[in-house]
Amino acid sequence: MQANGAPQDTDAEESCRNGTQNGEPSSAVTAHTNGLTVNNNGNTVVNINNNQQPAGNNGNSVSDGVTKKKRLSPGEEDVIRLVGQHLHDLGLNQTVDLLMQESGCRLEHPSATRFRNHVMEGEWDKAESDLNELKALMHSPSAIVRMKFLLLQQKYLEYLEDGKVLEALQVLRAELTPLKYNTERIHVLSGYLMCSHAEDLRSKAEWEGKGTVSRTKLLDKLQTYLPPSVMLPPRRLQTLLKQAVELQRERCLYHNTKQDSGLDSVPLLLDHTCNRKQFPCYTQQILTEHCNEVWFCKFSNDGTKLATGSKDTTVIVWHIDTETQQLKLMKTLEGHAYGVSYLAWSPDDTYLIACGPDDCSELWLWNVQTGELRTKMSQSHEDSLTSVAWNPDGKRFVTGGQRGQFYQCDLDGNLLDSWEGVRVQCLWCLNDGRTVLASDTHQRIRGYNFEDLTDRNIVQEDHPIMSFTVSKNGRLALLNVATQGVHLWDLQDRVLVRKYQGVTQGFYTIHSCFGGQNEDFVASGSEDHKVYIWHRRSELPIAELSGHTRTVNCVTWNPILPGLLASASDDGTVRIWGPAPFLDVQEGEGLNGENMELGEDVHVLGDGSKSIRSL
Repeated sequence: MQANGAPQDTDAEESCRNGTQNGEPSSAVTAHTNGLTVNNNGNTVVNINNNQQPAGNNGNSVSDGVTKKKRLSPGEEDVIRLVGQHLHDLGLNQTVDLLMQESGCRLEHPSATRFRNHVMEGEWDKAESDLNELKALMHSPSAIVRMKFLLLQQKYLEYLEDGKVLEALQVLRAELTPLKYNTERIHVLSGYLMCSHAEDLRSKAEWEGKGTVSRTKLLDKLQTYLPPSVMLPPRRLQTLLKQAVELQRERCLYHNTKQDSGLDSVPLLLDHTCNRKQFPCYTQQILTEHCNEVWFCKFSNDGTKLATGSKDTTVIVWHIDTETQQLKLMKTLEGHAYGVSYLAWSPDDTYLIACGPDDCSELWLWNVQTGELRTKMSQSHEDSLTSVAWNPDGKRFVTGGQRGQFYQCDLDGNLLDSWEGVRVQCLWCLNDGRTVLASDTHQRIRGYNFEDLTDRNIVQEDHPIMSFTVSKNGRLALLNVATQGVHLWDLQDRVLVRKYQGVTQGFYTIHSCFGGQNEDFVASGSEDHKVYIWHRRSELPIAELSGHTRTVNCVTWNPILPGLLASASDDGTVRIWGPAPFLDVQEGEGLNGENMELGEDVHVLGDGSKSIRSL
């Protein structure tokens, strides 16, 4: 671009890639000038109040009739191109032309612009010719074959939709097949010749039909093969903004709400923050119906019920009001002579299995809706059935204990399979329906396959594994290790990922859990009477919840209501933790609801007050 008749600055010309506008030759820019006209000398002038004056150049200085153009850095050029692409997607083409003209940059390579236009207009022969020009600009010229295949596929489908069967057959035989690429897909395409009508074709091909929608999707695929210096990836600015928002959410230690993948609901002008008072750090309810130590608690899979097991020989099932998040006693299941130390909901929440402590040889399978005992299982009085896990099909379960019992049973308690000599501490069934994880007295977790009777070592610790739980996707395991605390393991890579600090773990059986909207959090009870919460990526606790007066044996996080947490303690109570009461939200706003990032810890006291200390 020239200014005031002066020669183009060569450095600026190189920086801005020859100064073409919006990917078109300069002669074409006059169609979209946003109020600009070009005089005979090639100078740009602005019509203001019917008086023509030389246009000011952004960042340029004018002295003695000569404009000295500011050289843009590569980063500045990229930003201009990103903004230009976004404006173009919004249909503000004249604004794009002006931006490219004033900056001296171009949105994309002229060959890419021609290619884009020909694809969107369905001029397939011209688009194919454009590929030959683009070949020299590509890092991987072999990608031309894949791009050509995509073009011809769209051409073929459009011919079929228009009823031009002979032309479509010619494309298939003379153009697609000679490429010798993706022959399997060509066989599928040939089958579309049998479609009786256009709607049938669109349905079988899972294709939107001839028009802007399908061609835009085609162009998005084609752009992935072109370097960004030639043609920007589709909607690149939105992609970068989404990545920035996701990164801020990931760094937020208290983010516990459903993530919206769109940008419309996100305030882009402010950094992402979560108020600490929205996190389940406050006692909402204290359940005191048990009359002895409470050893276990577990929310149902649908999040509407909580089951608690106690030394007092009862299981209490609580109903949760999802609106008020208050719990009410629903049923009391009695008769567990040794007490209840472990509970497991069936996948559909119809049944609940209760196990006792080490000297208990019985297992109870309850129908939760009716309150009836369906099965009371005991293979031998010498058994110790202390742990249980449901198969994902809901028709089988595995159970075992430290005296060497390891059984697979049906809902009537009939023995289906058994594994001899395995002293089981804790059990978990993986989602594949075949693999059962069992921690044993050898300080390890092994995987057992009851179908082919194979087993393998997965986790090896140096101290006894008192309990463990597995994430929903089956990738991570959370272990409570005697005298060591809470450890996070990657089951796929079989590596120790993290050791969480702060918790007091001796030789009591304490149960921890994953929780939160995306299982981003870890919570555990502790022998120092507290509940500890960590962000999964941080070894230091983000909250310590006080209120219990004896060891906290178990913590469970509601799988549907991410702001609801329950803890069971030897003090005979179950505490329900949630966000701060609504009327209390305005209090303590000296914290300004600021986001806490890695490196800070919040101590939430039993009375709801907080103290913050730097870590």
